[in-house]
Amino acid sequence: MTAAPVGIRCPEHAGKTRNVRAPRIVARPAGDFMATKVLIGLNVLVYLITASQGQGSGSLFIKWVLFGPAVDHGDWWRLGTSMFLHLSIIHIGSNMLALWFIGSAVEQYLGATRFVPLYLVSGLAGSAGALLQAPTTIIAGASGAVFGILGAMLILEWNVTGSLAGQALTWIAINLVISFTIPGISWGGHIGGLIGGILITLAYSNFGRGRSAYGRLSIPAVLALVVVAVGSVAIAYWKVRGLA
Repeated sequence: MTAAPVGIRCPEHAGKTRNVRAPRIVARPAGDFMATKVLIGLNVLVYLITASQGQGSGSLFIKWVLFGPAVDHGDWWRLGTSMFLHLSIIHIGSNMLALWFIGSAVEQYLGATRFVPLYLVSGLAGSAGALLQAPTTIIAGASGAVFGILGAMLILEWNVTGSLAGQALTWIAINLVISFTIPGISWGGHIGGLIGGILITLAYSNFGRGRSAYGRLSIPAVLALVVVAVGSVAIAYWKVRGLA
C-alpha cells in the first residue's frame, strides 16, 4: 500500500485515482500505528499465558475459548475473548503477521479511534459467523478480526480508486480459498469478520458519499458499530440457544 494525499493507494491503481475534492490532511507521524502494536502485544501476552498453563488445556484458555454450549450457559464474554486466543505458534504467528502488515496500513489511514472499534466489532462478527458454521466446535483466533481489517482495506481502496479489483480483493480471495480447502479452519468466522469490516467501513465513508480518513467517529459510524455488534450477539444467541 502506498500513502498519498487522497488516501491509501495500491501500486496497480496508482494512476487511476478518481477526481475527488482533496480532503483536509491531518498531520501525523509516518509509521504511527500504536493501536496495531498494542493489539499484537495483547495477543502475544495471552498466548504466552495460555501456553505456560498448558496449550489448549489451561484454565484461561478453557474459560475464554468460543464454544456454543458454554455461550448458551451464560458465558457471553467468549464472543470477545476468543479472538485473543491461539492454538499454536503457527496460528498466532500467521495472524499477527497479517495484522502487522494489513492493520498498520489501515490504522494509519483510519486513525486509532476508528481502527480499534473496527477490529473488535469485526471480531464479534467473526465469532457469530463461526458459531453459525460450527456451534459445538472449540474455536479460537484473531482471524475474524483480521478479515474485518481486510474488508476495511477493500472499501478504502474503493474509496480512493473507484474499483474493488485491487490488492485487498486479491488477498481476500486467496485467504478464502485457503479457508475452504484446509480442514479445521473456521471459514464461518472469516466470512463473518469480513462482512462486519465491510459494513463498518462503508459507514465510516458515509456509504461512499464521504471519506473514511482519519478523524472522529461520526453518528453513522457509531450506529454501524452498534448495529454490527448487537446483530452479532443476536445471531450467536439464536444459534446457540438450547445447546447447554
